[in-house]
Order: sequence, then C-alpha cells, then structure tokens
Amino acid sequence: MAEARESDVKKKIKKAFQVFEFEGKVDVREIGSIVSTLGCFPTEAQLHNFIAQVEEDETKYVHFDKFLPAMTEVLLEKKFPPISDELLIQAFEVLDIEKKNYLDYDQLVQYMTTEGEPFTQEEMKEMLEAHGDPEKKVFYCKDMISKLTFDPDTR
Repeated sequence: MAEARESDVKKKIKKAFQVFEFEGKVDVREIGSIVSTLGCFPTEAQLHNFIAQVEEDETKYVHFDKFLPAMTEVLLEKKFPPISDELLIQAFEVLDIEKKNYLDYDQLVQYMTTEGEPFTQEEMKEMLEAHGDPEKKVFYCKDMISKLTFDPDTR
C-alpha cells in the first residue's frame, strides 16, 4: 500500500515537473510553481531552503533526478502542510466582494502582487495563462480549488 502511494506521488511529481522541464531540468525560478502545483505552499524561506537542497551547484537549474526524491519526501512527510479546500474557498470569497464566483484579471493581479508574499509579474502571467479564462479575462475561483490542493493519501 505504501509503495503504491509513493509510486502515485512520484507520477504526480513527474507530471508537474514536465510542464516546466527543458532537457531534463528546470530553471530554479519555476520550482515554486511546481511545488504549488503539487498542493504545497511553503513560505519564501522554506522554498529557498528547498531550492538550495535541489539546485545543481548554483547553476540556477534543477535536474529531475535530484528533485524527485526531495519532493517525494516533502509530500509523503507533509513537510509543507497543504492549505485546506475550505480555507482556499474562504480566501477567494473574501476577495470576491461582489460574489461573482470569479475575479477579474486586474483585480487578481492587484491582490497577488501587493499582499502577503507577493507574486512577481512573471508568476502572475504564468498563473493566468495556465488557469485563467483568456477570452473573458477572468479567474474562476472555485474551479481552482482541486488544482491547488494535493493530498498524497487520497490521490
């Protein structure tokens, strides 16, 4: 049972890594996106420590062979506790003042680049391209909940 769970976790990690991978490695700037795709939301300090652990001799690149065991350990040992579905829904509801069930791109960019641990413009662009509705220029909040959470015990 534990081996099957670990195998599933490794498949999820590989899939998330491959989205950003080029020639078997990713730029260290993409690690935060990969980690969050896997449902982990570390602090900036935790993320920097993780990157230092997996980065190839300060080359600014991370190879999959080094990333896989470290990320597997993070997920299986729940080193970066996930955010609950309920908490994410509450956060979106606070931002969605008009109760439209979506946020306009401009509104989301404003929140995400100025509050808490702010996203960079590049991170915002990636997020909107991957998860927004480019035709309507909106971000559907509740549709994102399952994409932002990952529980290795249930998937």
